Amino acid sequence: MANTEYFELEGGDRMPRIGFGTWQTSDEELEKAVESALEAGYRHFDAAPVYENEAALGRALKKWIGGDPNRRKELFIVTKLPPGGNRPELVQKWFDASMRDLGLDYLDMYLIHTPFAFEHVPGDMHPKHPDGSMRVDFTTDLIAVWKEILKLKESGRVRHVGVSNVNEEQLKRLTSVYKPACLQVEVHVLCQQKDLVAAATKLGISVVAYSPLGSKALADALSAKTGREYPDLLKLEAVQRIANSHARTPAQVLLRYTLQRGLAVIPKSTNPERITQNISLWDFALTKEEMLELAALDRGEDGRICDFSFFVGIDKHPEFPFKK
Repeated sequence: MANTEYFELEGGDRMPRIGFGTWQTSDEELEKAVESALEAGYRHFDAAPVYENEAALGRALKKWIGGDPNRRKELFIVTKLPPGGNRPELVQKWFDASMRDLGLDYLDMYLIHTPFAFEHVPGDMHPKHPDGSMRVDFTTDLIAVWKEILKLKESGRVRHVGVSNVNEEQLKRLTSVYKPACLQVEVHVLCQQKDLVAAATKLGISVVAYSPLGSKALADALSAKTGREYPDLLKLEAVQRIANSHARTPAQVLLRYTLQRGLAVIPKSTNPERITQNISLWDFALTKEEMLELAALDRGEDGRICDFSFFVGIDKHPEFPFKK
């Protein structure tokens, strides 16, 4: 698996194991970054309505596809049902909106973004009460939502379906109805999710690591808000030393480590040089000793950055995934 560039999916489809993330990027930045990414060889692009830039991604993809159906077939495009859409009657609405923004006839992968839900408030992705806490929808029926997602697959407009940010119990519950093709969760050297990855692998579910470089922008924002310190993964001593020994960047070592664990990665950058570096990972390998050293950096739950604490009150939702 370490040097296999794709996950093989149902029907002979292939999902590239190095994708391009689009979170926390403005429209203008994203269009330029996607242009650079396509030029560098990326074909897997990860989107979501809550990133509020799907239309910009759609414009960049349309320009590259140029009306050529064969070019469209080269791409693997992923987007998600937002937390405000986690009701069966809203799934089709949100899917249609994403397809309009992306300008696509079909989607390669559609994910449930989170197992918890916000109230559906048109025009407001993250509705809040006056005190700043989230307007949480406590009535979420995860299985009912999943069954609506499956109808999209049956329609032919979605080729594969998956989930994101779920825990092991939720993953097994969803799999009892229909096995997701993909599980997308936060994974990096400080938050390696070993038990969850093992459970997904045992179920035959491909794992995609988001924030594989530690999502410094989110970490900095949370640190400023909470005072908690988040280490910069690129500056970890072991990572820098291993990078120097391979004449590679620390980011390349972090990404290569996750690839050698058998996962996919979806790093984000707006810098053309780093965009190219982040996909240039198949021509070197970490040694067994280096893999063990990086494995030892795992902090488990304490290493998690995206714990959704920025959504005040969401931990009271019955499907909140990170209960201790």
